[in-house]
Amino acid sequence: MKITVWNENRHEQKNPVVADIYPEGIHGAIAGFLKENGYDASTATLDEAEHGLTEDVLNSTDVLFWWGHLAHDEVSDEIVERVQKRVLEGMGLVVLHSGHFSKIFKKLMGTSCDLKWREADDKERLWVVDPSHPIAEGIGEYIEIEKEEMYGEHFDIPAPDQLVFVSWFEGGEVFRSGCTYQRGNGKIFYFRPGHETYPTYHNKEVQKVLVNAAKWAAPVKRDYPVYGNAKPLEKITVKA
Repeated sequence: MKITVWNENRHEQKNPVVADIYPEGIHGAIAGFLKENGYDASTATLDEAEHGLTEDVLNSTDVLFWWGHLAHDEVSDEIVERVQKRVLEGMGLVVLHSGHFSKIFKKLMGTSCDLKWREADDKERLWVVDPSHPIAEGIGEYIEIEKEEMYGEHFDIPAPDQLVFVSWFEGGEVFRSGCTYQRGNGKIFYFRPGHETYPTYHNKEVQKVLVNAAKWAAPVKRDYPVYGNAKPLEKITVKA
């Protein structure tokens, strides 16, 4: 399975704290543990030609991971349309943390995708609320993260097809942190943790969730539906 990990790669260039935590970039860290788990993972970033998401790259991608924050508005609408088309055709999409506000996630959700937030070193406890879901395989009752950015309800998204994780934060908020959707032939998973100044993607349980998500979001092998005017399958009897 071919995975492309997309990251705007701006915090790593501007903030030495982020560069120290993720010397290969957030995209490099995620691609690294995916490779360790047997996936063919490569990376793409905002400042590459066509944001690294050329027709050839997307056509060969089974699952696309997306991390963005500072530069959502710099993502070309043409590339967003290209990614949406591939999701509808069957490519999986895993949207991470502040990617909730990306053009592609908002386009696929059809809502503002807005929320409450706070940076105050909150402890986060991600409770597994669907223990039978494949994305939760190998995870205990919850994942505890010592320090994270808080995201709080209301999260302006459509009701998830499946809700896998709900977060509780030390300040008292809760949040729908692991949400699945289907759009066309494609599967989408939104996973909340991953603020750039915390080492969240080095957490082995977080890594396990993302490894599981890649497997879950992989395309189903079937043809894209044919739409438009259709000839009848059977002879239609003209009624008097």
